Amino acid sequence: MIKKNSRNSERVRRHARVRGKVLGDNKTPRLVVFRSNKNIEAQIIDDNKKVTLVSVNSKSLKLKNGGNVEAAKAVGKAIAEKAKEKKISAVKFDRAGYLYHGRVEALANAAREAGLKF
Repeated sequence: MIKKNSRNSERVRRHARVRGKVLGDNKTPRLVVFRSNKNIEAQIIDDNKKVTLVSVNSKSLKLKNGGNVEAAKAVGKAIAEKAKEKKISAVKFDRAGYLYHGRVEALANAAREAGLKF
């Protein structure tokens, strides 16, 4: 019988492959997305210093439903506004092995519309 790996273990493999190529520095830190069924989270990370510069999640925004496209748009807008406060204008987008579709795409588009460049 052929053993099939879980979707999450395959996502983790894709994420590890991307992490080998995408590194955030002080000029262009890395914007990484994590999504679960109930929430979505975005962080801007400087990999050279190994420090999180900005973090936003749907729980901290106190949204009624944190696991939908509207919540992703709100998180994207909030992360871009916080990044502007920290004088971060450009980032490298790390989708963490998720497909660029649905909530991940909505978060990225909202962050772009709010002024973040990637």
